[in-house]
Amino acid sequence: MDRYVQLVLVLVGVPAALVGYIGLVEWVVQRLPDKRQPQVRPWLWIGPAVALLTFFLVYPVLNTVYLSLLNAKSTAFVGLVNYGYALTNGDMLLAMRNNVLWLVFFTGVTVALGLLIAVLTDRVPYEAVAKALIFLPMAISSVAAGVIWKFMYDYRPASQAQTGTLNAIVSSFGITPQPWLIQQPWNNGFLIFVGVWMMAGFAMVILSAGLKGISDEVLEAARVDGANEWAVFWQIKIPLLGSTIAVVTTTIVIAALKTFDIVYVMTSGNFGTDVVARRMIEELFSVRDYGRASAIAVILLLAIIPIMIINIQRFREQEAIR
Repeated sequence: MDRYVQLVLVLVGVPAALVGYIGLVEWVVQRLPDKRQPQVRPWLWIGPAVALLTFFLVYPVLNTVYLSLLNAKSTAFVGLVNYGYALTNGDMLLAMRNNVLWLVFFTGVTVALGLLIAVLTDRVPYEAVAKALIFLPMAISSVAAGVIWKFMYDYRPASQAQTGTLNAIVSSFGITPQPWLIQQPWNNGFLIFVGVWMMAGFAMVILSAGLKGISDEVLEAARVDGANEWAVFWQIKIPLLGSTIAVVTTTIVIAALKTFDIVYVMTSGNFGTDVVARRMIEELFSVRDYGRASAIAVILLLAIIPIMIINIQRFREQEAIR
């Protein structure tokens, strides 16, 4: 019975509290001088959002930075020792190298493939069906994708029947089955392919929307002037898609930097496939070293911040043009 009471309180109380807050804000604002009202009202309206962001985002970040300066049990100050470990330990350097591989190949292949598919399926009769099939992997979680492709890459000795799809295909041509997820350094490429398989649909949808936003008159004018389709693509479409490509690239880069699920499910970071996010989880839950885990988390945050700054600057430039 208590649960039903709580449910009613949430369904009724939250909207009632919101309406009450809005009414209180307007009551307060109306009693201020007319010149002050436009300055005060926005801050009072966004006050709850700012408070929630501070509590759930700003405070955890500051607390993580603080913990990164303490020892494993957060009982003594050790300064930058944890950062020294994160930047010099062999396992961490391997994880950072793999993150760079993800950053370069995952981002590049995903954006390029998404753009290629968007162009090839643009304005064809089966466009909706093709895009739906390509976007379908986005409907499943990264963990599910890892499980699916772990079975796809499954390996059995050549004397046994192959249960993995890829090895079954390879063995049907008389080629020896391969332990795809163990062979270094190619196993990183097979993991990256899973990420591309998932995110190419996302890139395709966003870039396809950008393509459809390009005026047909501009393209026809270029063709009338003698430009072939190759020239139209590189000299007209790509420049006009610049901002859209930047947004997609930024999103994929952030996904590459925080890659975790696929690696954890398919290899658990073994066989030279470890990444920074999995190392953070390892330090936090297995080693129980809160200082090192926090330092790794801060390094990941610092790696993402410049990308976000560049993206914000691009948005501001676009708004200035408009």
